[in-house]
Amino acid sequence: MNPYVLATLLSSLGLGTTLTFASSHWLLAWMGLEINTLAIVPLMAQHHHPRAVEATTKYFLTQATAAAVILFASTTNAWTTGEWDMTNMSDPTATAMILAALALKIGLAPMHFWMPEVLQGLDLLTGLILSTWQKLAPLALIIQTAQAFDPLLLSALGLMSTLVGGWGGLNQTQLRKILAYSSIAHMGWMIIVLQYAPQLTLLALLMYVLMTSAAFLTLKFSSATKINTLATTWSKSPVLTTTAALVLLSLGGLPPLTGFMPKWFILQELAKQGLPLTATVMALAALISLYFYLRLCYTMTLTISPNTTTSTTPWRTQATQNSLPLALSTVMALGLLPITPTIMMLVT
Repeated sequence: MNPYVLATLLSSLGLGTTLTFASSHWLLAWMGLEINTLAIVPLMAQHHHPRAVEATTKYFLTQATAAAVILFASTTNAWTTGEWDMTNMSDPTATAMILAALALKIGLAPMHFWMPEVLQGLDLLTGLILSTWQKLAPLALIIQTAQAFDPLLLSALGLMSTLVGGWGGLNQTQLRKILAYSSIAHMGWMIIVLQYAPQLTLLALLMYVLMTSAAFLTLKFSSATKINTLATTWSKSPVLTTTAALVLLSLGGLPPLTGFMPKWFILQELAKQGLPLTATVMALAALISLYFYLRLCYTMTLTISPNTTTSTTPWRTQATQNSLPLALSTVMALGLLPITPTIMMLVT
């Protein structure tokens, strides 16, 4: 892609998200979301592969539907209340519609069906943008309007997402689909605690972005998109394989890795709020997710691929890609648990 076009598209992505962050008016927020969608569509379709074009079409249709519902619901709310301000959401129908549309935008269950299919059709770097940056603007809107939503509905969305994210990833062999289900499960963790401690939602989002960036960049570095390709990575780069296994365990939420911190805080908050059953279900759903991360770790570290892989053999050529972002994100995805007391002071 032409570097000038790429720079324009990336700056438009930044502009759209910033516009949504800064707005308290529904029309401006909607405009930011639309700029965001239109900026990532050319990035998704840049390879002109049928799967990429299909994924782009699916993504565009779902995002356009969500944006139309947001526009309709905010207009309905403005008709009822006489103002477009986000903080004044008194119409229950409009509020429920906006939550459904924003849930569709970030891929919360049961509006998650587009997410694995779209991510599977993209290359790893565009998939990284879709899994991290594209979640920020809709999540910002959900956090801003959280007090207007029905608490039971938020809890149901959160629980369903963690369970679907765990169950969906169990039977997958494609790494991008596994990361898509991982994303759905993490979104559930963020939504479940939103009504009690929004600062924990932000903490979980930050940790999710770090860990997902490390996972995607590792897969990009080793050119792996299927599980059986992972079985051949240990001979090419043993250190990268070790850190990749640890990053996956961090995504699963195992101590003493970074991913344990947000899950610990969220379970603690749910227990404080007198919701032990919800906390137990969330912890068990995290175990289901942990199973498929362990399956990937087992493939990477304890197996030698018995069959001839259909993928291109990764020869020991000199890597031309920049490894600094991978190194930074991996270090943060593995080693932030010791600063938990400092973070606890900031978020409580």
